[in-house]
Amino acid sequence: MSTPRAARTAHDVMHPGAQCIGENDSLRTAARMMRDLNVGALPICGGDDRLKGIITDRDLVVHCCAEDKDLDRTTAGELAEGLVWVDGATSIDDTLTTMEQHQVKRIPVLENRRLVGMISEADLAKELPDDKLAEFVHRVYSGA
Repeated sequence: MSTPRAARTAHDVMHPGAQCIGENDSLRTAARMMRDLNVGALPICGGDDRLKGIITDRDLVVHCCAEDKDLDRTTAGELAEGLVWVDGATSIDDTLTTMEQHQVKRIPVLENRRLVGMISEADLAKELPDDKLAEFVHRVYSGA
């Protein structure tokens, strides 16, 4: 029996098993992980196994390459800021609201303060009706 669309949660929609980049790992390592995993973002986890932030492919370009930072000496943790996440029990509507408010296209999902997955636009595209997805995309990309 499947969960009705209206009652679905972040846990129901997320992509489970997100791999973290360590906060002390280099940006080169992050870039290689993104390539190997075919993803555009990685959660950043600390030595305490707690989520510290998220790094995107855009972060690598804008905050490293464009600023002439050393890919081997700059750590993922140096780019970890403004952590936004949702609990696995958060409704889909509340998850979308959080993503829209913070203008993020990907969001980590936590349960018991541990990372359990990520939600991306691709995950939402599989779940949402076309009109709701179009509204989400408009709000996130236009800043509305």
